[in-house]
Amino acid sequence: LALMWFYAGNGKGEKDMVILPYKDRLALFSKYLQQLVMESLGKEKDLDGKIVHQGIAVYGNKGSTDQHAYVQQLRDGVLNFFVTFIEVRKDRRGAAFEVEDGITSGDYLQGFLRGTRSALYESGRESITVSISEVNAFNVGALIALYERAVGFYGSLVHINAYHQPGVEAGKKAATKLLHLQNQVREKLSAGAGKIAEEIARSIDADPEDVFHVLQHLASNDPHVRITAGDEPVDDKFSLAE
Repeated sequence: LALMWFYAGNGKGEKDMVILPYKDRLALFSKYLQQLVMESLGKEKDLDGKIVHQGIAVYGNKGSTDQHAYVQQLRDGVLNFFVTFIEVRKDRRGAAFEVEDGITSGDYLQGFLRGTRSALYESGRESITVSISEVNAFNVGALIALYERAVGFYGSLVHINAYHQPGVEAGKKAATKLLHLQNQVREKLSAGAGKIAEEIARSIDADPEDVFHVLQHLASNDPHVRITAGDEPVDDKFSLAE
């Protein structure tokens, strides 16, 4: 599986990974893979410290929905992706639901999967098909294990560390910094005519745009902070309620 990804994206993540599971119970699987693949493989540097900007963009929902959403573009639009179909052979437990006489909803899903796969192939679109017998704890666990191991192998193929997330950590640090800024900004507010964001930013040596958005957030959520609209947003004045 990792080699397929490498081949599809020339080892550089040049194509997005579109996940189409043809089973409603796997609707969240695409979101899980988005987090797993993009957090693990989206790296600026390789193991030697060279700038490589690796990663594979992942998106998808479920086949029964995406048939009527972005499959049109997948077949006829920009060729910047490869598709992974996830097939579940067993339709459901219990009596099948017939959509037409002798044709069940599961029959339709199978037809959509095979039909879409053929249509993409005819248009020169590459795809991978992963099949499981049914949706149960064992098979879902096997799918998770398969993709976790594929991510690790792909990381080795492109010479990156798939097991750390410096970008995520940077976001957390930036969020902490902004929360500290919010406290600083609030301390500068007082009752009266109010102050514009740029004035407050100068007093605490901060980015005026960051300060403006902090003030907007406070005015929208803190009942003690009020805003007096100016002719332009930059002229808005902020103060504490008297």
